[in-house]
Amino acid sequence: MLGARWLLLWAAFVSVRPEPQVPCYFIFGDSLVDNGNNNNIASLAVANYPPYGIDFPSGPSGRFTNGLTTVDVIAQLLGFDDFVPPYASTRGQALLTGVNFASAAAGIREETGQQLGGRIPFGGQLQNYQSAVQEMVSILGDEDSAANYLSKCIFSVGLGSNDYLNNYFMPAFYSTGQRYTPEQYADELIQQYSQQLRTLYNYGARKVVLIGVGQVGCSPNELAQRSPNGVACVEEINSAIRIFNAKLIDLVDEFNALDGAHFIYINGYGIFEDILRNPAANGLSVTNRGCCGVGRNNGQITCLPYQAPCPNRDEYLFFDAFHPTEAANIIIGKRSYSARSPGDAYPMDIRRLARV
Repeated sequence: MLGARWLLLWAAFVSVRPEPQVPCYFIFGDSLVDNGNNNNIASLAVANYPPYGIDFPSGPSGRFTNGLTTVDVIAQLLGFDDFVPPYASTRGQALLTGVNFASAAAGIREETGQQLGGRIPFGGQLQNYQSAVQEMVSILGDEDSAANYLSKCIFSVGLGSNDYLNNYFMPAFYSTGQRYTPEQYADELIQQYSQQLRTLYNYGARKVVLIGVGQVGCSPNELAQRSPNGVACVEEINSAIRIFNAKLIDLVDEFNALDGAHFIYINGYGIFEDILRNPAANGLSVTNRGCCGVGRNNGQITCLPYQAPCPNRDEYLFFDAFHPTEAANIIIGKRSYSARSPGDAYPMDIRRLARV
């Protein structure tokens, strides 16, 4: 009898997981991290159908990949039992552990991605966050309690890709490419981004992760459209993105001068560049085409509903014309959480940020 009771106590002990490293995790961004906020929006930017989610536990969810996104990986590494839910289906007490506000096709600029239909730009995501904060104030009792609580949370912000992909380098729909040089456009984006991030700070965010824009010029879509051989990345796009990312690092320094602020930069561009330079070392073999899609590089049209994807998804860098596979997201997520090289994060990685 005593032995049975001891076994029960031991089973209870080993099943207890430690608390997450932070009380909550809030996510802002685009299709790289959207997990369902666009599902019920009139938009072409949706992924709630197979083969998306083919390797995700519950199937298609709105994630633009076969399985986990980078923020799913980071949430696990931070110790959360469950994935951070989309704001579209989350209210009340559930907000307290964090919520995902990201929306596919969203950008820093309001008009970015409008040719794809409905989406929630960063400004709209911030409005949703402000509404969530008001709910949390009611739940926690007062503004001071909410501010103290939110100061311990991690906020992940990754915007900018669409401001290039679905704006600056899309002259058929947007005039920004004619009106601004890459330097001027980066300045415009950073100025607006800074104002938006100040709103986030004013509403309680103190531990903020700014995700640099990745190598958009290496996506199957851009390779299909602009690369002579379908392999060489499009330098015109990547060079413009490097200008933006350099200014984003400066923005981190500016915000860290504010009271209580701990902003960090994750070098998504550099991590991606390293994967492309050494795919085999990262367990990948196909880097220039989507696992599913249509046309050259499987990059001219994204994955069609119920299209059969490649069977060896773990060997592909991209799942579709734009978005990484779960295999790639795991690599990026792990290096964002715990930097593998000094250049992965500035001035610290997410693991250290959680401890601040």
